[in-house]
Amino acid sequence: MLFDMDGTLVDSERLWDVALAELAQRYGGTLSADARRAIVGTGMADSMRILHDDLGQPHRDPRTSAEWINARILELFRTGLRWRPGALALLGAVRQARIPTALVTSSGRALVEIALDTLGRDSFDVVVCGDEVDATKPHPEPYLTAARLLGVPIDRCVAIEDSATGVASAVAAGAAVLAVPAEVPLAPTDGVHQLESLLLADLELLAELLRPAATPG
Repeated sequence: MLFDMDGTLVDSERLWDVALAELAQRYGGTLSADARRAIVGTGMADSMRILHDDLGQPHRDPRTSAEWINARILELFRTGLRWRPGALALLGAVRQARIPTALVTSSGRALVEIALDTLGRDSFDVVVCGDEVDATKPHPEPYLTAARLLGVPIDRCVAIEDSATGVASAVAAGAAVLAVPAEVPLAPTDGVHQLESLLLADLELLAELLRPAATPG
């Protein structure tokens, strides 16, 4: 099992909303709704580029902005991190069934370490962070790395994602994909099973996603 973090397991996108809005305000502007949607699921470098371009300030140093965002989001994660509906129960069922499990996130290691205080450090056999791979989502590398570290063929893995960027990464890697949109609606995608909430997911459904489709005729 390959779990995304932000917006999938934890309701952290609203915390990113706060941090991004505050940074835009510091720069004398307001982040547009379209730009905020575009940021969901992206790595930090791309997120800062989108923010700067949206504010009409492409000259700004993305590293300086990223440092400010990282510091602010760390504060917010320490006090305001909550589970997404159904996520805790599903993760618990997966672990009880002794299914190899990875956390695959675009967030950096420092932030993930704080999130693991909520998620549980024994909840995952492997943790792949955005600052520990050469290419982040939507590139397939994060999911391919997780499968390799778990010792499980990627086509025997189910990835659970909430964003178009994450879904694209998992599909490109070759995993079965369960999409559960959080902040941004997802367009239907061939081969991707979509649910409104993880409250509707269970081990039987996850197993079904790995079964070959029946051949017509």
